[in-house]
Amino acid sequence: MVETPQALAPYRRIAAQIRTRIERGELRPGDQIPSVREIMRIEGVSTATATRVAAVLRAEGYAESVPGIGTIVTQRRKLTSGPDRLTMLRATGDSMRPGERTEILGADLVPAPGHVADALGIDEGDDVVRRRRAYYDDLGAVALSTSWLPGQLADAAPELLVSRPLPKMTFGLVEERTGRRAVRRRDIVAIRAAPEDVAAALEVDPGTPVLTMTNCYWDQHGEVTEYAEDYLGQGRELSADFDLD
Repeated sequence: MVETPQALAPYRRIAAQIRTRIERGELRPGDQIPSVREIMRIEGVSTATATRVAAVLRAEGYAESVPGIGTIVTQRRKLTSGPDRLTMLRATGDSMRPGERTEILGADLVPAPGHVADALGIDEGDDVVRRRRAYYDDLGAVALSTSWLPGQLADAAPELLVSRPLPKMTFGLVEERTGRRAVRRRDIVAIRAAPEDVAAALEVDPGTPVLTMTNCYWDQHGEVTEYAEDYLGQGRELSADFDLD
C-alpha cells in the first residue's frame, strides 16, 4: 500500500509539502524554508517535530544550513528528463521548469540509423522525424535531447518538421492528431563519450564521458511512438523516487 500524505509521520508530511513547493519553483534557491517557529505555529506541532522537517530536507539535498541566515533552499543541478517533462505537461500543461529555456537545433526527415530503426521497429534507412533541442537554465546546459519518430507521423503533424518549440511537446501533438497516447516507456541510463556536436552544446571537450538517458515510448496499442536520447550536462543530478511496499 502506498502511503498517502495523511499516513506519513507529521514531520515527513510537512517536509513533503515544502519539497513540492521547491519542485514547483515557489521556493527558489537561496530562499529560506519555513523556520521551526513558523512550522510550529502553522502546523500546530512540537518543537522536536518542526526541527526534524529541516533535517529531512537537508538529508534529501533540498536545503542547507547557512550560519546567521537559517535553512535555505539548495541550488540543485537537477536534470529534467524527457519523462519528467511529459509528467509535468500532463499535470500542469507546461513541460518547462521555472528558469528553463530551450533552443531547437533542428527538425527534419532523415534516414533511420540502425539503432533508431531497431527501437522504432522499422527498416534501417526508412524515413524518420528527427528533432534536436538543447535545454538550459541559470546554471548552464541541462541536456541535449534528440527525438526520433516514425516518418508517417509528419503527415498528420507537419509541425514536427518545423524548427520551433512544440507547446504540447511531441507527445501531446501526436496524441492530438492521431489519438496515439504514450502509456508506457523504458529508460536506459549509460555513460558515453560526448560526440563533437554534443560536446559543443554541453560546453565540454569532445570525448568527455557524460551521462545519457535513452527513452522508448509505446502507445495504447503497443506500438512505439518515439525513441529519444538525452546527453546530460555536467554535474546534473538524475534522481527518482519510488514507493517501496
